[in-house]
Amino acid sequence: MATSMVKNMLGSYSDYFAALGAVAFSYLALKFACALLRGLKQFFLARTLGLSANIKKFGSWAVVTGSTDGIGKAYAEQLAKMGLKIVLISRSEDKLQNVAKEIGSKYSVETKIIAADYGRPDIYGKIQQQLNDLDIAILVNNVGMSFEYPSFFLELPDRDNMTSIVLPGMVERRKGAILNIASEAGCMPTPLLSVYSACKSYVVYLSEALNTEYKSKGIYVQTVCPCFVATKMSKIRKGNVFAPYPDTYVKSALGTVGVVSSTNGYWAHALQVWLTHLLPDCISKPMTFSVLNGARKRYIKKKARQQKTE
Repeated sequence: MATSMVKNMLGSYSDYFAALGAVAFSYLALKFACALLRGLKQFFLARTLGLSANIKKFGSWAVVTGSTDGIGKAYAEQLAKMGLKIVLISRSEDKLQNVAKEIGSKYSVETKIIAADYGRPDIYGKIQQQLNDLDIAILVNNVGMSFEYPSFFLELPDRDNMTSIVLPGMVERRKGAILNIASEAGCMPTPLLSVYSACKSYVVYLSEALNTEYKSKGIYVQTVCPCFVATKMSKIRKGNVFAPYPDTYVKSALGTVGVVSSTNGYWAHALQVWLTHLLPDCISKPMTFSVLNGARKRYIKKKARQQKTE
């Protein structure tokens, strides 16, 4: 009865709308199938089928910036597990020494530390001198800072790089990999993470352009765009399926090197992004704002409670 009522309302256009609906459904089904196949290839089949790049063939050293915590430390550990020697670069020399000792004893690989504050523009000469003679297989550009908590733009107090040092040697040897750790926040404007989102979008565009420029020279430049990972920066203490621990995330992400030039790194993140991008902007942007604004309000309340007890 409902069908006949709709046909009476649409009249001669009913067949046209039925055909249009079939086309729309077929299009969405095709998009889902393609996304599913890409996900299976990246996260479940690449290593099994030998599609991932053999990073050890590129050289003997891995350089990881921001390597004393979170995703950076996890990359250093996973690459050491593969047998690569590790250069750890971060701001705190004490933390660097502790991580170097931990990795060296656990994986029996040589380590080297470089203490550098990326807020200073004069650090790159010092870094270059210490990297000049190393056979660098892979650079993981992981240095970055998010906001202390989600903030409106007017609430923010403050509103020559590693790639240029390492890339010439890779070009000369015609092999290597550069992994630029961006964020899914860099793939779409993210309210309350405005400056962070904009900076990460720079990383996304730079990486995609560099990959096009240098893939013919045997160099992989990959953009890694995680969603939430259980790190100090995200303030997520307990990992879950959509916010994995760094070691789980990095183990998955490394399997995509040589398979794709841009990745969310982890199957649950890819699924989350795919579902989000199905939504129109009028829904996804307010939803993102609501989630982050909730986090902002919780942080402000927590801070106020702490100040009362001090």
